[in-house]
Amino acid sequence: MAESKKVEGLVYKNHPLRRIDNLIYYGSMADKYIVMFQILDSAKEQDLDVATRVSVQLQLTDPDLKSRDRVIKKSEKDSLYAAMDVGAVWLERALAGKL
Repeated sequence: MAESKKVEGLVYKNHPLRRIDNLIYYGSMADKYIVMFQILDSAKEQDLDVATRVSVQLQLTDPDLKSRDRVIKKSEKDSLYAAMDVGAVWLERALAGKL
């Protein structure tokens, strides 16, 4: 039986998720592209904060580029679910070379 790689932390559709405050990074820095989600607004639903406005950016991971030059695509969505859906598609297409 083949051994699978042990990945620490959260994984969504075979790519790691990392959260720092209101930023969520989706993908590996070892790859050419990552997706950055920034939670711009949130609302209180019972005891939880729920994102109501999320910025999505497909970025290059090249550290030599300025931060604004890294952005390939960007969009804004009204929920984290919609943002994750778009981000996952963008990342898969970018990593497959189908930009």
